[in-house]
Amino acid sequence: MISAEEPSVPNKIQRAMDSQTEEEETCEEHSDSKNCTCSSKSSPSTAASSSDSPVTLKILQNWVPRASHHFDKEHYTYVGHEIVVQESIEHFGTVVWPGALALSQYLESNQEQFNLKDKKVLEIGAGTGLVSIVACILGAYVTATDLPEVLENLSYNISRNTKNTEMHKPEVRKLVWGESLNEDFPVSTYHYDFLLATDVVYPHAVVEPLLATMVYFCKPGTVLLWANKFRFSTDYEFLEKVCNIFNTTILAEFPESNVKLLKATVREN
Repeated sequence: MISAEEPSVPNKIQRAMDSQTEEEETCEEHSDSKNCTCSSKSSPSTAASSSDSPVTLKILQNWVPRASHHFDKEHYTYVGHEIVVQESIEHFGTVVWPGALALSQYLESNQEQFNLKDKKVLEIGAGTGLVSIVACILGAYVTATDLPEVLENLSYNISRNTKNTEMHKPEVRKLVWGESLNEDFPVSTYHYDFLLATDVVYPHAVVEPLLATMVYFCKPGTVLLWANKFRFSTDYEFLEKVCNIFNTTILAEFPESNVKLLKATVREN
């Protein structure tokens, strides 16, 4: 394994982690993922390593502390762009969670492996839109989706950070996992090169519709990139289901924040 000696989790995210209840601690009996059927493979950037294990990283401190009159705005820097994200304490989906930082960092650092330029990208559970914004900066045609109550803040963040640029104009749409998928996103019309998801397993009541949504959008040729902070045994149970359905590889692990980043593709007969 290669361990990147970057600064640890941004203070803001660390405060969010520390405020969680003891029930939200990672389940130690599952932390080694020994029961998972996923394969592990180093990324091309770690080709010098002789290990077949996923690359081990720390989340870069791309969060930039700023003196601001708006306590709910955070500043990040990815792909040479300053990104200003407005958060809210009203919904889980309007806070930047560790998985979004991990995937944004990985996409920035592995552009040759995952070239998003002119690719069609769908993010499910986009939240504040950070990952969608990074994907847009990297040249993708982005559709960011989430629940209706999150869309106003999501649209604001994406518009603010992508307007007056040469980027492909991103789209923001409502998507309720498992509901009206074929009506809103008919297979005959919509096909995505990449499906992005970060910290989507937090609300345990919706894991089955979430899995159905992943299956629906993952067609031959689609790459699912999913980063998640693992807190509960049910998170690992969901991981096991993903591994049983898709060809799945653990690309990277961020031990300090308990985040795993996985690549999944559909199994073709």
